[in-house]
Amino acid sequence: MPMAQLKAGRFVAPGPSTPSPSDTAAVPTELPALQSGTTMPGTAMPGPSMRSPAYGFPYLPFSGEIIDRLVHAWQGRFTLSISPSAVTLAFADWAMHLGNAPGKQAVLADKAVRKLVRLMVYAGAAAIERDTPPCIEPLPGDRRFAHPDWRQFPYSLYAQSFLLAQQWLHNATTGVPGLSQANARIVPFVARQLLDVAAPSNNPFTNPETLRTVVTTGGMNFAFGMANWMEDALRLMTGQQAKGFDAFQVGRDVAVTPGSVVFRNELIELIQYAPSTASVHAEPVLIVPAWIMKYYILDLSPENSLIRYLVGRGFTVFAISWRNPGPEMRDCGLDEYRRLGVMAALDAIGAICGTEDGPPPPVHACGYCLGGTLLTIAAAAMARDGDRRLKSITLLAAQTDFTEAGELMLFINESQVAYLEDIMWESGYLDTTQMSGAFQMLRSNDLIWSQMVQQYLRGRRPEVTDLMAWNADGTRLPYRMHSEYMHQLLLGNDLSEGRYKVEGRPVALSDIRAPIFAVGTRRDHVAPWRSVYKINLQSDTTITFLLTDGGHNAGIVAGPDRSDRQYRMSERGPDDRYVDPDLWLESTPAATGSWWRPWADWLDRQSDAEPVAARAIGSTKRGLGPLCPAPGQYVLER
Repeated sequence: MPMAQLKAGRFVAPGPSTPSPSDTAAVPTELPALQSGTTMPGTAMPGPSMRSPAYGFPYLPFSGEIIDRLVHAWQGRFTLSISPSAVTLAFADWAMHLGNAPGKQAVLADKAVRKLVRLMVYAGAAAIERDTPPCIEPLPGDRRFAHPDWRQFPYSLYAQSFLLAQQWLHNATTGVPGLSQANARIVPFVARQLLDVAAPSNNPFTNPETLRTVVTTGGMNFAFGMANWMEDALRLMTGQQAKGFDAFQVGRDVAVTPGSVVFRNELIELIQYAPSTASVHAEPVLIVPAWIMKYYILDLSPENSLIRYLVGRGFTVFAISWRNPGPEMRDCGLDEYRRLGVMAALDAIGAICGTEDGPPPPVHACGYCLGGTLLTIAAAAMARDGDRRLKSITLLAAQTDFTEAGELMLFINESQVAYLEDIMWESGYLDTTQMSGAFQMLRSNDLIWSQMVQQYLRGRRPEVTDLMAWNADGTRLPYRMHSEYMHQLLLGNDLSEGRYKVEGRPVALSDIRAPIFAVGTRRDHVAPWRSVYKINLQSDTTITFLLTDGGHNAGIVAGPDRSDRQYRMSERGPDDRYVDPDLWLESTPAATGSWWRPWADWLDRQSDAEPVAARAIGSTKRGLGPLCPAPGQYVLER
């Protein structure tokens, strides 16, 4: 690659000295590719030339549109960014169809009577015999009533009443004939959230665990809980991290694998990690994290660091650290993330790892979550254009088809997307609190109510882990990029269906010829493993699919010594017949241990070239010397 290309606006040349995190002058703040002042097709999104520097949102002629946007932005602060119109329309659709379904009504009335009789029979038996078996069991994963105290009367009656009501409400909000598919997802979800508010586990007078705590602490648990609430409220108002999360400081306790930032542009810092072996594979590894998260989820504590593990296995590892965007980056779109992110990183890696007498080695690229989606877009465009710099592609809990994109699709429709765009329009980005609220609602029992009961009713602080601390360290999403993501990927499914365009021409996943290693996690609410599995339908290359225990984050962060984990893995060649996910799950044997080991073994097999001497960090000769120690500056931005 000509060196002139490295200095033509795609790269920011390293300065003579190492910048400090407070040296904002050393950090570029403008995206040169975004200075055209254009408007994204289909949206009212003026470019930088129309932006108000004082308020961070575009100038628009005074009209009803401005009023609507400001009202929606204000509403979003109280609705967790969920559109009230979308919810109202969903329940109106449900009510009208249920009202016109006398057969369904008769079934619900019959179920209500039967459940009431079951509850009465149980109540009579439980009042006499303490060991009466329950008439209904909680759903898998519902741990609210797991404590033995919930088996004692009358608390058992409270729990059984709630579970029967929950079951009946599910029957009432599902299976209604004629209800649209989108609304059929929204109604039971919202109904369950509303019912959970009244769960007996949330009431100090009906929760036996809380009452036991009152006895053992002499009521001081409420004083401790009030102190916890006041402390959390103060930290929230002042923008501080929650209590205990400061025990994991970036660069001190997490993200401590030795390395340096070797390249920085307006959107990313590229980190190269110091080798720990005398020789390394010739092919380097590039990690592309999701822009919705800080990259160090793959470099947590040393025993949980996937990056450290790869370095120890003899790989030269590079990782992208995304910038935390502010209002000035409102017009940064998906293609900027591809071009200034993945492609710029590949250019820099080629310059660092290349030799004087030959081409640079191909790269093992690994994308996590939305980073994997972005990587497949880049890989498809590269395959279309004959760019063969990718040796292999690894997708960690990453989707390429969004027709079954998990519970996040509950509120992804035209009404919700328009509402989110109005919320982002005011600030120029989607805030971390807005995103975290939506994710918490998906698992409100574990992430909201159980935490409130523990901290505010029982006065106990949970033990903070490195993964919890990382989860609280969120990032913002630029207006344009997130809008394009919702319209083109979530709503339109353009990537899967061959309509997604890169540089004016559509890309196709079937063009990719580099071998793919795809990882799904069993309990993933964000990227369900069956959705991840669809890569088998979209690509004609050799695909290794691995399914591991855990959820979207905990399933991926599984240290090499985790003997309590299981995984299933198989390989499908280009000429092999398709196996549906259910049959695959049934026919693929399980193995014990972390999925990291078989993946690293797979990377070993994909590395054809002979090992080379461990590489120095960066290339001063090519203008890509170390800028500052890892974890860099962008990861520290809040």
